[in-house]
Amino acid sequence: MTRDNSTDQIPNAATVPVTIDGVPVAATPGQTLLDLAEAAHIAIPTLCHHPDLPEAGNCRLCVVEIEGERALHPACAYRVTGPLSVRTRSPRLRRIRRDIIDLLLSEHAGDCATCSRNGHCELQTLAAEHGLDHSRFGRPTTSRWPIDQSSPAIIRDMDKCVLCGRCVRACGDLQDIGILSVINRGDDSKIGAFMDLPLAHDLCIHCGQCLTHCPTGALSVRDFTDDVWAEIDDPNKHVIIQTAPAPRAAIGECFGLAPGRALTGELNTALRQIGFSRVFDTNFTADLTVVEEGTELLLRLKGALTGAPDAKPLPQLSSCCPGWVTFIEQTYPQRLAHMSSAKSPQQMFGALMKTAYADWNGLERESIVSVSLMPCTAKKFERNRPEMQDSGDRDIDFVLSTVEAAKMIRQAGLALPDLPPSGFDDPFGGGSGSGVIFGATGGVMESALRTVLELVTGQPAEAFFENADITPIRGFEGVRSLNLTVDTVGPVPDLLQPLFDDFDWLKGATLKLAVCNGIANARKVMDDIEAGGPFADYHFIEVMTCPGGCLGGGGQPVPVDDTVRAARAQAIYAQDSRAQVRKAHANPVVQDLYRRFLTDGPCGPLSHRLLHTRYQRRGKYIS
Repeated sequence: MTRDNSTDQIPNAATVPVTIDGVPVAATPGQTLLDLAEAAHIAIPTLCHHPDLPEAGNCRLCVVEIEGERALHPACAYRVTGPLSVRTRSPRLRRIRRDIIDLLLSEHAGDCATCSRNGHCELQTLAAEHGLDHSRFGRPTTSRWPIDQSSPAIIRDMDKCVLCGRCVRACGDLQDIGILSVINRGDDSKIGAFMDLPLAHDLCIHCGQCLTHCPTGALSVRDFTDDVWAEIDDPNKHVIIQTAPAPRAAIGECFGLAPGRALTGELNTALRQIGFSRVFDTNFTADLTVVEEGTELLLRLKGALTGAPDAKPLPQLSSCCPGWVTFIEQTYPQRLAHMSSAKSPQQMFGALMKTAYADWNGLERESIVSVSLMPCTAKKFERNRPEMQDSGDRDIDFVLSTVEAAKMIRQAGLALPDLPPSGFDDPFGGGSGSGVIFGATGGVMESALRTVLELVTGQPAEAFFENADITPIRGFEGVRSLNLTVDTVGPVPDLLQPLFDDFDWLKGATLKLAVCNGIANARKVMDDIEAGGPFADYHFIEVMTCPGGCLGGGGQPVPVDDTVRAARAQAIYAQDSRAQVRKAHANPVVQDLYRRFLTDGPCGPLSHRLLHTRYQRRGKYIS
């Protein structure tokens, strides 16, 4: 007898009675048994399951007994269609789950003590919970697969892979990239990239979502901590670090804190005690990015609305996310002219450190080691891009992920949450609330709107949105849109007078704006633009590669899901609401930089040389 477990034939009943381990539960038709158990606070072990991903039922750890049926069923994939009586624990289930874990361990090579996931490996935790104090079926003594170290961001060790398929689903279903799949058959099965190529030779965008969803150490961040320690220990080097807002909102999780507590001040203290010469705030160059990118948008709008023959195309696409930049280079190179030429905050900072900062402090460029603390594995790839050397040298020397920074802090014997907070160093320690919210999806758009609205209308952003909080574009929905009609314009502020005589050409225009949460949604928007759909008429579109934005990046602590992302986002928005300055253009550090160094203003010759770039199309640069 075959049971139809699809939802196509589910009746329209509001609930059906289900009993789980004797506990009555009101189930909605279509719910999985795993969801019902979690709602009833009944724990069922899982490995291939992840709330971000579609169910696969690969590992079978979550099998349960259903009264009246001889076969066991995976709770993660079994959907309720009628009344059920379910058992999640029994001698039979304990034995089967223990056997499954033992079999997984029998093919899991490597030393757990030296694994990057030691202490927070899901397989390790399951083995401990199920009382496996030895491996009944033995462990591999030799490596079967070479370690793939070709990527500048991610290391793949297939000897530690348990074939749960979470990385495959993260790459394919969550991100819609799809370069990973199960290759070979039987005992030779493994996860491989296209044609089993190394990651560096495939269409990987280095987002790291495969890594954040991997339950073991099969995927890990490429670690540069030893290199950074070596530079810190060199008395001839001046080692500086910039920290982005997303790591500050998540690093506490590496020290046992619940998600949602930002440790900005404590982190500053820890980094100084480690040995960094200066600790700066990436929010400063996030503000600078807003001014440069916002000015570029106004120039594009003027060209389009006045019919200028040399007008650059709209919509303008955001450019601060390196995974997104790589994606559009590989997939939609014909749309590269739509990309903002503004560099990411990380790279703007790097260029300024080895030019303005070096000059102001009498330092030789070669003595400066510029380190960035980022939530993102793709930032490691971005640092290596050949065009990111506008200071005359590599603008960023090393990129540390959040987990790498936590590792260095522990190596220094510091308990991060217990440290006294301290501020950032001058002159690049001042960031606005707009810079902070760059870490969340929609933050770039919100920051840009706060500034563009004030520069164009002469009125405060609070006149348009309460407390300048542009809530319609906040959240984790796939694509959020906002239309704004410019009813009035003000005089051109001093900062923009070299570029504009007036803003009359913008009066009465309705700006169409969109925010894409994750690269899969960006693909839908780009396909719509290619087809001449509604998004082809938009003016500015923000894209963040990772779900939730930077706070869900590949270098952040695991586990991560929407609950964790929401807690981190709350911490970011709380910092914004408390900030003394909440608009990028009002940041006095940014204003001082334009007075002292970028004297030809935003999008001027010097800022274009240091703060803007070009993107590649088939080996050629597109201005």
